[in-house]
Amino acid sequence: MTLSIIGAGFGRTGTLSLKLALEQLGLGRCYHMNDVFTQAGHAQRWRDAFWSGAADWDSLLHGYRAAVDWPSAHFWCQLVAHYPAARVILTVRDPDAWYESISTTIFPAQRRPLPASDDPHYAQLIMPRELILHGTFGQVEDKAHVLSVYESHNAAVQAQIAPPRLLVYDVKDGWGPLCAFLGVPVPAAPFPRSNTQQDFLDRLTAPGV
Repeated sequence: MTLSIIGAGFGRTGTLSLKLALEQLGLGRCYHMNDVFTQAGHAQRWRDAFWSGAADWDSLLHGYRAAVDWPSAHFWCQLVAHYPAARVILTVRDPDAWYESISTTIFPAQRRPLPASDDPHYAQLIMPRELILHGTFGQVEDKAHVLSVYESHNAAVQAQIAPPRLLVYDVKDGWGPLCAFLGVPVPAAPFPRSNTQQDFLDRLTAPGV
């Protein structure tokens, strides 16, 4: 089994809805940041990939047919080279709406105090901070800078990958563009909508989180 779909879009662009949609279409398991927290040892393996710039992708993503969201989106360039037959989906969103979402969800979550480095959950908590805050954005308090990173990333993906391999996709458009791109029938079931701003905040404040 190998990756057939690579999601290059940043978090908060509808990546969880895309994951659920791909799985609902019967295209196999889809990797997402949520999987980092359910797969033993994965957080540290992504940390190793971040610091070294390389990984055994076939081993790390074994059992998955797609990968969307961070951390894999950080490595989109390596993944599209490693899986040349895979299609690429770049989820996009209005830049200001995206900034409002990420600045009230992911960014605050990564500023929470960290446990000691010998804590069993340390790697799961430090990895997103290293990869997203420091490795991707840096100056997260500067809206103009963050938006520049977002727009430059989207432009870089589109410059390197052209249709028909690439779909630039807003999940608000539902099943139509996605199913046409993948060559599968449109399901009768509604398109999955998940991980709203409030969903994220509710999880963040849940007991034990």
